[in-house]
Amino acid sequence: MPKVRRSKKSPPEGWELIEPTLEELEQKMREAETEPHEGKRKVEALWPIFKIHHQKSRYIYDLFYRRKAISRELYEYCLRENIADKNLIAKWKKQGYENLCCLRCIQTRDTNFGTNCICRVPKGKLEEGRIVECIHCGCRGCSGMLVIVRVFYNKTLDLFLYSLTQ
Repeated sequence: MPKVRRSKKSPPEGWELIEPTLEELEQKMREAETEPHEGKRKVEALWPIFKIHHQKSRYIYDLFYRRKAISRELYEYCLRENIADKNLIAKWKKQGYENLCCLRCIQTRDTNFGTNCICRVPKGKLEEGRIVECIHCGCRGCSGMLVIVRVFYNKTLDLFLYSLTQ
């Protein structure tokens, strides 16, 4: 399969450091797009795509804002070439949206009562023992302070969180 077309302008310095990770995520995206969806609900077929899209954007965001490992020029190149979602990253910079899973979860027009998605409700305000799963992207809760970077279901992360509480 051919590589994704980028602009004719060559990538800035530092691109070779992040390119392998982005290529790996791009390969996962292609696999998720071609994965058969028999036996899944209609909305579940898109969940892996939302998850990988979130991972790519979070990777670029963390490299620039948290670790300060890439230059502004490289960061802006990634946004301009649509490698990372600039609208999602803009929301992550705002207070209360640091762990937002996708933009569909905050769009009130997609819900019956004009509210946010269930994954945006803090765990403390939900019934005890209730498992929440977003209908839009499969997120299991992206509103609280206890949410580490990965908001999607991941067994290794659950084990890590469990070991922290013990």
